[in-house]
Amino acid sequence: MFEVAIPHPDEMPTEVDYDCEICCRPMVIVFSEQGIWAKGLGE
Repeated sequence: MFEVAIPHPDEMPTEVDYDCEICCRPMVIVFSEQGIWAKGLGE
């Protein structure tokens, strides 16, 4: 499990590029009014 800072509500919706510290794979973390989720890249 890992933690990522949540952007200010005025900055949502947004996507943040993130390199996972656990599996070392790149992903995009999506922040929106509907929730927060991660999308793996290169799959």
